[in-house]
Amino acid sequence: MMLRSFTALFFVVSMSMGTCSAQLIVAHRGASNDAPENTLASFELAFERGADAIEGDFYLTADGEIACIHDKTTKRVAPDQPELVVADSTLDQLRLLDVGRWKDAKYVGQRIPTLAEVLATVPSGKRIFVEIKSGPEIVPTLKTQLASCDLQTDQIVIIAFSEAVVKACRQSMPQYQCNWLTSFKRTDAPASWKPEQKDVIASLTRTEATGLGAHGNEEVIEREFVERVHAAGYEFHVWTINDLDAARRFVRLGVDSITTDRPGVIRKSLTSTGSVDA
Repeated sequence: MMLRSFTALFFVVSMSMGTCSAQLIVAHRGASNDAPENTLASFELAFERGADAIEGDFYLTADGEIACIHDKTTKRVAPDQPELVVADSTLDQLRLLDVGRWKDAKYVGQRIPTLAEVLATVPSGKRIFVEIKSGPEIVPTLKTQLASCDLQTDQIVIIAFSEAVVKACRQSMPQYQCNWLTSFKRTDAPASWKPEQKDVIASLTRTEATGLGAHGNEEVIEREFVERVHAAGYEFHVWTINDLDAARRFVRLGVDSITTDRPGVIRKSLTSTGSVDA
C-alpha cells in the first residue's frame, strides 16, 4: 500500500504544479516500431526518443538464465534460422541466433539479451517494466538478478498476466511494484466485455498487485473504470497505444502510463498539445 500511496501523492503534486508527468510513456519492447523488438538497440533507441520507461518480455531458459524475448519460440524474430523453444534452450543456444536482421539490415548482429543486460540500459530517473512470460518458477532467479542490479527499487515494475506470478512476486519481492495484466474479450450471451470491472478489482485484490495493466480497448476503458481502479488504491496502465488520438484520450482519462511502439512520436504529439509535460 505504501508504493500505491506514494504514486497517488506524486500524481496529486504533479497536477497541482500544472503538469501530467505522472503519465509515463513506456516503450513497448523498446522503440519496436523502428528497431527489432526486445533488443538492446530497441531499448537504447527508446530512451534516445524520450521514453520514460521501457517494457521487455522475459523467459527462464533451460539453464536458469533469464532471456528477453516475447514468444515461446524464436521463429518470428529469427526467421530462416533454426527455431528454438525458449524454455527448452540454453542461453548460449539462443544467443547464436540473429534477432535483428529481420527488421532491417542495419540491425544485423543483434542477439537476444539477458535481463541483466536490459537492466543496464536504464538510465538514472528512468524505469523498466519487466513482463514475466514464464510461470512462478522464474521468481527466485528474478529476485536474485533484480537485487544485484544497480537500479533503485522504484525504477523497476514487474508485470504479468499470470495471477500466480503476480502473487509470487508480491510475496517474495514486496519492495517492487507489480501489475496484473489483462485484455478484454466480448461475450455473445449476454453481450458484454470480460473481465468486468468488479472482476478486475477482485483479481487485483487477490494477487496483491499494485496496479492494472490493461489492453487499451476504448470500448471498455472509460473514465468511470479508471476512477474506480484508482479509488480502490491501484494504478491504471494501458497498452499498446500507437494512435495519437487514442493516446490523448487516455491521458484525459488520467491513466498512469501509456505503453506504445512509437515512444518518440507519442511523446512529441502529447507534448505539443500540452497533454504531457516535456
